[in-house]
Amino acid sequence: MSARSLPGDFWDTLPLRTEVRLLVKDANGLAAFDKPAGILSHPNDSPDEPRSLLTCRYDKKTQCFNWTAPDGTPRQLWLLNRLDSATSGVILTAASEKLALVIREHFLKKQVRKAYNALVFGHAHTKQEIWRDLLAINKKGGQVRAATIGNIPSETHFQVVRHTQKNFSTSLIRLEPRTGRSHQLRVQCAKRHLPIIGDQTYGDFGLNREFAKAVKSKRLFLHSLETAFTYEFGGKTFAFKASAPLPPEFEAGY
Repeated sequence: MSARSLPGDFWDTLPLRTEVRLLVKDANGLAAFDKPAGILSHPNDSPDEPRSLLTCRYDKKTQCFNWTAPDGTPRQLWLLNRLDSATSGVILTAASEKLALVIREHFLKKQVRKAYNALVFGHAHTKQEIWRDLLAINKKGGQVRAATIGNIPSETHFQVVRHTQKNFSTSLIRLEPRTGRSHQLRVQCAKRHLPIIGDQTYGDFGLNREFAKAVKSKRLFLHSLETAFTYEFGGKTFAFKASAPLPPEFEAGY
């Protein structure tokens, strides 16, 4: 099935998790969704299906969701990127394998522009700067751990949006990663004494407990705000951009 010959009800009958919202789609079948915190990008096993982006079978090898339409025909949707379950925001999919291969190549070549918002403890000394670090990434037993002592180049453009000093000293910041290392943003923030609120791995555990008790939220305050790029498909060039509104809890003055 080509993207341009999709059934008319394709996007309306996706087995989406209730809280997930379609942000934008184009004529080729490229689509972006707003994934809330706490929802998996994809199920790791069958028991995970009810709490993933789409509540259906997922093929890890092809990185594709599979389900049956109301009329009994098989349907598929390819996942193009992932967000940690604790991270909210923009996540991309493609309605054809051919398109998925094209967009995945853009991710591999670092041709996709991404911006995140994070709410962190503390106040940065500079309004904006470029963070460059050498990270070490350890993947073992399905777990990922990163450290700032390694040999993997990692770069992020950092900017302060605002600082609030009330019950807690917090800053809303914008992060634009130029590399896509595992846990890159979380580790780079922690290194600069700006731990992301709710980060249970690299954050300030004591402040996390105080904050969660005060505001009744244990979420990781990291949000995929925007994804944009141009791509070639079928001999033509297309521009794609998706933005996910900042969740209201990021806007509250703490």
